[in-house]
Amino acid sequence: MPISQTVLVTGASKGIGAATAVAFAEVGYAVCINYHSDAQGAAKTAAQCEASGARAITVCADVADRADVRSMFATCDDELGPVGCLVNNAGVIGGAGALADLAEDALARTFSTNVFGTLYCVQEATERMRADRGGAGGVIVNMSSVAATTGSPGEYVHYAASKAAVETLTIGAAKELGPLGIRVAAIRVGTTATDMHAREGNPNRPTVVAAATPLGRVANVYDIAAAAVWLASPKAGFISGTALTVAGGLSP
Repeated sequence: MPISQTVLVTGASKGIGAATAVAFAEVGYAVCINYHSDAQGAAKTAAQCEASGARAITVCADVADRADVRSMFATCDDELGPVGCLVNNAGVIGGAGALADLAEDALARTFSTNVFGTLYCVQEATERMRADRGGAGGVIVNMSSVAATTGSPGEYVHYAASKAAVETLTIGAAKELGPLGIRVAAIRVGTTATDMHAREGNPNRPTVVAAATPLGRVANVYDIAAAAVWLASPKAGFISGTALTVAGGLSP
């Protein structure tokens, strides 16, 4: 039984998520576009996917809410079929600043979205993919960050810790789910040209990081999207339990 050519991309109303959804559409996937609050952005992503000839739907869900996640996957089942690929892209930074000044609600929001949300989606995808229960296997791609290896002192220590948790989850899930026909990998994303840093209170960060990066720039969203599509493809068929760094040569 071939792996389903349906992908669910969380946080796909803008930025990396939107570019990833479109990139999967361009190689023939039906695309389930998750969003939390930006319905207009999600509709734009869907239109771009459909322009490539792909089927696309949008589903509003907070990945930090287990019930929302269950409902999202059920909607995808009904309208596009069970997922063969999950891209866990939804995430928040939780504000920029010193660790000592971190507010409790920012910490809770960061971990509930980045860690719990990723785990909930992995659980739901697994139920549909696992070969021992009639699934056809599949691929899960988790978005991590180079912050997981640098720690982001003075800026995003809490965010870095959440992404380190995502990488540990990736390793453990790959070992547990590999025998069930499911590959699990992560992308260790470098600073990317989106509006996230401006929204999170650190608008100059891309410029600063670009100056320190061997390739002389930050990533664009298509750099990350292409890596996700490749990891989901048969060309990466023996890759599991690891993080692919896409950061222009920047290292800790």
